[in-house]
Amino acid sequence: MDIKQYLDSTYLKTAAGAGLSEQENLEVAKATVAEAIQEGFKLVMIRPEVVKAAKEMVVNAGAVVLVGTVIDFPEGMGSLEDKLAEAQQAVEDGADELDFVVNYTAFKAGDAAMVKEEVLACTRFALQQGKTAKWIIEVAALTDMEIIKISALVKNVVISNFEEKDYNKVFVKSSTGFYKTEEGVPNGATLHTIKLMLENCYPLPVKAAGGVRTFEEAQQMIQIGVKRIGTSSAKAIAEGGTAQDRY
Repeated sequence: MDIKQYLDSTYLKTAAGAGLSEQENLEVAKATVAEAIQEGFKLVMIRPEVVKAAKEMVVNAGAVVLVGTVIDFPEGMGSLEDKLAEAQQAVEDGADELDFVVNYTAFKAGDAAMVKEEVLACTRFALQQGKTAKWIIEVAALTDMEIIKISALVKNVVISNFEEKDYNKVFVKSSTGFYKTEEGVPNGATLHTIKLMLENCYPLPVKAAGGVRTFEEAQQMIQIGVKRIGTSSAKAIAEGGTAQDRY
């Protein structure tokens, strides 16, 4: 097993969030891209404004690393039109994969119809563009029953509207890594939440994002069926070390 082919090396902090200038933050993002190229990770996940530069770096290096970005991040409360416009720009800039934050706030409030509409429209857009879509459900904001229901919702939209050959291009993803929890409660993937997702979104693939901190934990996630792992410490995990960041 080549664990690097499961790792989405991730840097999604804003300059303000990182305590850096805009230029300094851009350099950190570029360094993440350069490391992904050198290490041969499956994908590098960066903010939308870095996509064009990242794609140029990958192409110039003759690398096969995919470039992914986030849409309506991190809260997912933008309109469908805003999500689609952001996705369109990301595709124009060269993104290979689009990680949409589902409107989990609307879902929790009972508006499943809104969520179905955005999952359908944005997934259709991604697939028509030849891209992979991932739906971030933000497990830390949800109860177990809500995780079950929203995982099933995404699955049902996909299997009702798209061909079986496309199922592996639509992921359900656990977390943004930016949700604020209290008293040390995990804000990313746990074995418990990932198992709920796997059981209820099959045959769609699952991405475990946030909280996977060691090679052993990554192996465990893969063994139970996870197809991708999002981490800001991809190199440390691949080398058998421990992640220094919570994501």
